[in-house]
This record gives sequence, C-alpha cells and structure tokens, in this order.
Amino acid sequence: MNTRHILTTVTLVTLSLAVVACGSHEAELAEAEHAPVTVSIQPVERITDTQAIEVRGTVQPTRQASLSSRVMGPVVSVRVRAGDTVAAGQTLIEIQAEASDGQLAQARGALAQAEAALALAERNYQRYQALHEEAAASDLELDMARMQFEQAEGAVKQANGAVQGAMSIASESNVAAPFSARVVRTMVEAGDLAAPGRPLVQVESREGRQFRMSVRESDIHRLSVGDEIPVRLDSRPELGTLTGTIREIEPAADPVTHTITVEADLGKLEIPSGLSGRATIPGDAGDRLFVPASAVHHRGGLELVVTRAADGTARTRAVTSGAEVGEGRIEILSGLDEGDQVAVDLAAPVADGTPLEVIR
Repeated sequence: MNTRHILTTVTLVTLSLAVVACGSHEAELAEAEHAPVTVSIQPVERITDTQAIEVRGTVQPTRQASLSSRVMGPVVSVRVRAGDTVAAGQTLIEIQAEASDGQLAQARGALAQAEAALALAERNYQRYQALHEEAAASDLELDMARMQFEQAEGAVKQANGAVQGAMSIASESNVAAPFSARVVRTMVEAGDLAAPGRPLVQVESREGRQFRMSVRESDIHRLSVGDEIPVRLDSRPELGTLTGTIREIEPAADPVTHTITVEADLGKLEIPSGLSGRATIPGDAGDRLFVPASAVHHRGGLELVVTRAADGTARTRAVTSGAEVGEGRIEILSGLDEGDQVAVDLAAPVADGTPLEVIR
C-alpha cells in the first residue's frame, strides 16, 4: 500500500468519526431542548359582563371667576399673588378712585339741580291751578305748567339713576373676592391702567372639584344626572378610585368633535384644577376571554402565550391583550379560544414540542 492510499484512508476515517460525533451531539441537543417542563395549567375563561368605556377629562373648580372693574384708572396696589387664599369680600386690587369720585360728584350736582327745578315747577303748577279756578288762567297755561312739573319729576328720577350708577362704579375702585377662593393668577401690576372689561385677577373656589369630560354623542345615552362613575387621576394614583356624581350634561353636542360635555362632582377635594384623569362609564354587555396575567410573555414587542396541545406538548401563540382586571387576570382580544390550556408562571416561553408535565 503506497503512502497516498494510506493518507486517503486516514482522511475518510477521520471524516466518518466527525460526522458520527456531530450527529450524536445534535441528538443530545434535541433531547435537551425537549426535556419535560413542569407547569401549572389554567383554561382560557369566557366571561359575559359589561365592558367599560374609558373617557378622558380634567379636574375643574366648582366656581371660578375672572374679576374686572368698570372703573378706568391706574392700579394703585395688588394685594394678592397667585396661590393666596382669600375670604369673600376681601380686597384684591385697588384702583385710583379720583375719576370715579369726580363722576359721582357730577351726578350728585345734576341731581341737586333737578330737585331745585322740580320744586320751582311744582310751585308754579300750584299757582296756575289756583288761577285757573278763578278763571284767571287759560286751560293752555295750566297744561303747560303741568307739563313742566312732570318734566321736572322725570329729570329728578333720571338724576337719581345717574347717582346710583356713579356710586356703583365708584364702589368698584376696590376689586373684592366674590366668594371664599384661591387666587389662580393676577393679570396686572401696580401702575397698569385698569379699564372696563379688562380681566385683573382670576380666582377659583378652594374646596369642591368637578371632573369635566367629553363623551361621544353615541355613548351619551348611557349617562344620566345623578349617576355615579369611577374616576382616576393620572398624576395622583395615591388617591385611588374617586367617585364622581354626574351633575350636568350639556344639551348640545360639539359639531366638530361630535362629543357632549359632562360634569361630575368629585366632592370637597383640595387638589389643583387642570389635572388630567380617566373616567369609566358602562358599555354594552358582551363575552370576553381572560387568562392569568402571568401567562402572557412580552418578547420584542410581541405578546406570547404558551399553550398545552392535546398531545401534552407546548405550542407558543402570539396574542393581543386588552385591559387588566382584578384577581390578576388580563383580557385576550385575539390569539386564543375558550377552553385552550395555557401555562402560567413560566419564566420564559419554551420551544414548541416541549413536553409539559402538569402540576397536580
């Protein structure tokens, strides 16, 4: 046997041994991958109940006001700042009162003139009545005297109204809180010019909050005034689930969003207004599928559930889950059927075909 034949023989033997070794290793891996796994099994449950509808909303005060004044003049002082609490009737902003005081003085002067004219017209009318009785004055002269008297009476009434209006305006040189409130913001500083209708300070009630939400017009029939609904605030989870009582449902829908504004009373809570939250209202009754939350695995953006097939081996299914509910259950929207057996409390999904031994 020559050297070349010996080398060829050795090479073939070596390759044969390598193939045998690889085959043996793959068989060991396959056997290891399909080693039995002990699991707990729970069936997919179908439950008939009312599915809740989630509605977004914000917290609003029960009372709020943007205060202004009918007085035009420079702001003398701003006595409050945002966050201050004030009592009903407490002065918030003071406006220079010279202009309003001048208007009041003019109105009072006009009233005095009107009253003097009325007194003269009354005496003149009485004289003409006496002269008319003695046939010393004509009917026309008596009628003219009576007309002047009645005009003077009207002028006095008009002057009185002007005085009352001027007094009302003058009283607004000090802007006061209309109710017990918290100052939300001030819109002026000392030296700014106050003008009729210009907002000067915004206030809101200290206690009492309501949840204001927009409900789809197709769902508004599910709510009535007096109904109680659960409300949760996004930034205040420590408050838990609050109870809101429907106090007002607006009669008209928004033509753009096709929603209707609903207000629910949250009671005497002292929380900031503007907080966002979610309310749930009852929807239609229907069948839903549930599995234990521990049966759902999240891998790479997928939701996976391991099921036990009829032959006792594992089958992994991609599912779409819904909301979690009480007792550690989660809704399954697609991917499973009623009666499917799912593995719970697995650390991770196992390979398809892996034997699953059920804990008894």
